[in-house]
Amino acid sequence: MADQNGAPPVVLGSHPEPEVQLYYWMKLIRAFEERVSRLHRQNKILGGVYSGAGQEAIVTGICAPLKPGDFVAPLHRDLGVFLMRGVDPGRLMAQLMGKESGLSRGKDSFLHGGDMSHGVFGSTSMLGSSLPVAAGAALKFKIKREQHIAVAFFGEGAASRGDVHEAMNFAAVRKLPVLFVCVNNGYAYSTPFDKQTAVENIADRAAAYGFRGHVCPGNDLLAVVGLAERVIDSIRAGGGPSLIECKTYRWRGHSEHDPALYRDQRELLEWESRDPIPQLEFYLEKKRHELGKLRAEIDREVNQVIQSAVDFAEQAPAPKPEEALEDLYAGESAAPLAQIPAPSSLPAASK
Repeated sequence: MADQNGAPPVVLGSHPEPEVQLYYWMKLIRAFEERVSRLHRQNKILGGVYSGAGQEAIVTGICAPLKPGDFVAPLHRDLGVFLMRGVDPGRLMAQLMGKESGLSRGKDSFLHGGDMSHGVFGSTSMLGSSLPVAAGAALKFKIKREQHIAVAFFGEGAASRGDVHEAMNFAAVRKLPVLFVCVNNGYAYSTPFDKQTAVENIADRAAAYGFRGHVCPGNDLLAVVGLAERVIDSIRAGGGPSLIECKTYRWRGHSEHDPALYRDQRELLEWESRDPIPQLEFYLEKKRHELGKLRAEIDREVNQVIQSAVDFAEQAPAPKPEEALEDLYAGESAAPLAQIPAPSSLPAASK
């Protein structure tokens, strides 16, 4: 039975062992990203594609301890947040292709897509601007005494923005249930970290606001999820905000059109050798899982989910031109743009 948007039902995350479940999520996120990159080269994706390949352990580790009702504001590379929070892969792929069945009905790119029915807030091009929104969601949770938390992802580049500081300061003063996650991949587009800030860790700044900051190896899933569980439990229990900085690396350029010639290839090779998926596979093997059999099983599941998502998105209709001016205002009572007088018909301002 399809959902109200026509997407086929997909059961994700059905593995009983927690470590296998985490392995499934990382494999799904990586494969989904790789398929999107191929589709982009085939001119089937509308808008920019910003790969998070190599950073799957961060999204997986942070989102795994979250509960229904929590609020998440992801970055443009955090496509995996949508999958882990329960957004249907078909609708997500339709969003990337600009189809009517996408999250924004074909009216915006993936970069700005969100799904509040699953607690996922759409990002904006001004990365970091979602942190005050997350602080606002956390304030609502506190006022209503709800046991939910808000999570906001940002990069080390966005750490220099004023609204990032304002959000953290406000959250600290009000002791809000919000987790700030800095994905430090070393480059803000082409600007290396040491050319942007004099501190060694973004997390060091948390003490100045009055809450704890933590530094974590972002390519080590077990380290990320272990720290995330402890920090999120503390926030949910009323401990106030926290900051986790995950050190990682951006395997590809800023976007698919960026060859990233400003990077040292030896640096890239060093970080690619720290691929989080083989690291977890080594752990699974040590826990006496039959890795070859498990990998084949997970790959089959992942490929089926992704192919179903692509098939659904490619068959989905394009948005209708006559609906272009819909969804501009909240609520059905708001006047559509066509009913608003054009500037030439407005009364002249009095002199």
